[in-house]
Amino acid sequence: MFLHNFKLSMQYGFSVSEGLLHARVASCSPAELKRENGGKKEKVKGFNVILKDTILFPEGGGQPDDRGTIGPVPVLRVTRQGSEAVHFVESALEVGSEARLEVDWERRFDHMQQHSGQHLVTALADSMFGYKTTSWDLGRQRSVIELDTAAVKPGEMEALEDAVNQKIREHVPVTVQLLSLDDPAVEKVRSRGLPDDHAGPVRIIDIEGVDANMCCGTHVSNLSHLQVIKILGTEKGKKNKTNVIFLAGNRVLKYAEKSYSTERSLTSLLKTGADDHVEAVDKLQKSVKVLQKNNLNLLRDMAVLIAENFKNNPNRGDLFCLHRKDGDNEFMNIIANEIGTEDTVLFLTVGDEKGAGLFLLAGPVGIVDELGPRVAELLEGKGAGKRGHFQGKANRMARRGEVEALLREHSRHRGSGEE
Repeated sequence: MFLHNFKLSMQYGFSVSEGLLHARVASCSPAELKRENGGKKEKVKGFNVILKDTILFPEGGGQPDDRGTIGPVPVLRVTRQGSEAVHFVESALEVGSEARLEVDWERRFDHMQQHSGQHLVTALADSMFGYKTTSWDLGRQRSVIELDTAAVKPGEMEALEDAVNQKIREHVPVTVQLLSLDDPAVEKVRSRGLPDDHAGPVRIIDIEGVDANMCCGTHVSNLSHLQVIKILGTEKGKKNKTNVIFLAGNRVLKYAEKSYSTERSLTSLLKTGADDHVEAVDKLQKSVKVLQKNNLNLLRDMAVLIAENFKNNPNRGDLFCLHRKDGDNEFMNIIANEIGTEDTVLFLTVGDEKGAGLFLLAGPVGIVDELGPRVAELLEGKGAGKRGHFQGKANRMARRGEVEALLREHSRHRGSGEE
């Protein structure tokens, strides 16, 4: 049985330098994997492979699955089906053949650090403050523990961080116990319950003198392997819960490296020391707001002048078209309102001349109702309208000329009395 063998291997079998196993292929069947790639969902055709034994952890207990290889073939996903681990690969493997199985150790060790770190934070949050953990999430960049409390008191998270790092410095051993379900010791450990399809012994992760907890996940063998835990802060959770955001081990080092790189970049951009970054950015934001307000006032004044210039033109027709790179819906509506739409059709656009932007078609209600959807179609955008105003977003401003030609043709027919 996979789970039994996996638990034994995690307890006795593999050191950091090993992380490999030779296993026989028990089955290989066509399958399809749904995954996200670059933010887009895609389906990958491949095969589900079950081995006689494995060292790759299937997702469970809040921990993501391992990655690795079976021979030269990458394993893209590992899931649990009953007592078996199912490895998804893109190439078929021969049933009965023996293959070298290797784990992606960097990913595995990261998950071990975060998961053992969660056990430690959870245990001390409970013993120090009585806050129970109701769930947790091992994220790609940071992890979150949900505590059963609406809020934490000032200073508690700082005290918790000090306590967990003291335990790390004390080199506390972490061991695995395999107990039968009817063992009285099982009743004494922390647990949120077993899966309905659980089979075999119960696996206990024991942090000596700190915590004993049912868990199927992968863990360090000593708290010193966590290196350090940093509690980044808390945020309001759902239904009177509080989320504690934390990093453990190598993630803390990467976070520090990234933060220092960002600090150096800001120092170069802001021409000021790190201690003055917040004040400098605050001043910039206030300056930008003033400039934006001034720019908006100028645009409003310009809109009025544009409208007045058109109205004072003795040779003006019944069609007015205008495009500006700078502007917004308010700019266009001011022009339309100043000129008036009873006798004039206005086609106004703002934004990138060849890319995306905003448009407004204004004029007599019947004309706008008739031509509005056609204008949106030509600009490859979407819009809506009422009472002689049809406006929306355009994706192809380069086709403004086609819209203007359509409107001029419509204007000519109106002028000649044609329908």
